[in-house]
Amino acid sequence: MSDPIRRVQTNADIQKEGDYVVKALRIRVSSNNIIILATLLLLVLLYGAGSMMYTGFFSMQVFLNLFIDNAYLIIVATGMAFVIITGGIDLSVASVVALISMVSASLLEQGMNAYVVMSISLLVGIAFGAGQGYLIHRFQLHPWIVTLAGMFLGRGIAYLIGTESIVVKNETYTKISSYKINLFGGGFISISVVIALLFVILAILVGRYTGFGRAVYALGGSERSSVLMGLSVGNTTIAVYTLSGFCSALGGIVFTFYMLSGNSLHLMGMEMDAIAACVIGGILLTGGFGYLIGPMFGVLCTGIIQTIIIFQGTLSSWWTKIVIGFLLFLFMALQRLIVMRKEKGGNATQITRKIAKNNVKM
Repeated sequence: MSDPIRRVQTNADIQKEGDYVVKALRIRVSSNNIIILATLLLLVLLYGAGSMMYTGFFSMQVFLNLFIDNAYLIIVATGMAFVIITGGIDLSVASVVALISMVSASLLEQGMNAYVVMSISLLVGIAFGAGQGYLIHRFQLHPWIVTLAGMFLGRGIAYLIGTESIVVKNETYTKISSYKINLFGGGFISISVVIALLFVILAILVGRYTGFGRAVYALGGSERSSVLMGLSVGNTTIAVYTLSGFCSALGGIVFTFYMLSGNSLHLMGMEMDAIAACVIGGILLTGGFGYLIGPMFGVLCTGIIQTIIIFQGTLSSWWTKIVIGFLLFLFMALQRLIVMRKEKGGNATQITRKIAKNNVKM
């Protein structure tokens, strides 16, 4: 009689453990989604607030202008997201964008073919990023130090090319810059927006469905575990910074379309805007987690804040930085709470499993 009773109790305990595990998984899923949902809610609230306060704010073209004005930043922030997910950082992105604008404007001024200039620009960005990734991996240097050096190097080379602004008069660049893609409802977007959106879609697919994407998340979760899993940490590190350099170069080309000029002073401090967009978009600064569509939402949030201040008309542009700083504190606190909840949930799950094992042995 005692054996069946014990067997029933054991099965009940196992069922109870299963219920705990399912509950823990539900909590984990909601925790994973809460930051991106908070970003979407913030986006809706900001746009709604602007629409209620100012006439003409709630229009398709105002919303589309967020993409037109920030297409380059969406690309750069998406590349930055890959780096942050691995647990790294890239402070050189703004300098590379400025460098690419100067390289492009200088070569176009000399009469070089526009598409050759674009190719050279991309190669410069790839080489720049790959060099930083190699130094970080080969000599075990901290990404902050290497990319800080890269920031000064990129900006310094841009100054060597020229200290004055160079106007882009190339016919191909001016046509691309002025070309409008008309949408329903009377709105329009630029070619730069199409490039940015296609790149975000490609980044999402790479992060979700490729071995490289899985390696990026695994490296950010735990470098030691990645090594034990047989992943090539060195190749992944170099590839991630190479990708960031490519994104900075592509962003530089798109920015040159937008400005039609090259200037070594372009986008001072933009690397912080890219990092802020990633944080607001739900990319954990500790690495290992983040939705690659998040940085785009983060860029749109900061863009709406800038647009509200422009519509207001009397506030200083520095209020944009103040509001973004406040949002960063808010989202970093939210990230920390989620990490603490996960750690607490993980400990609770381990305790539950131990109790279940003891019950089985009884």
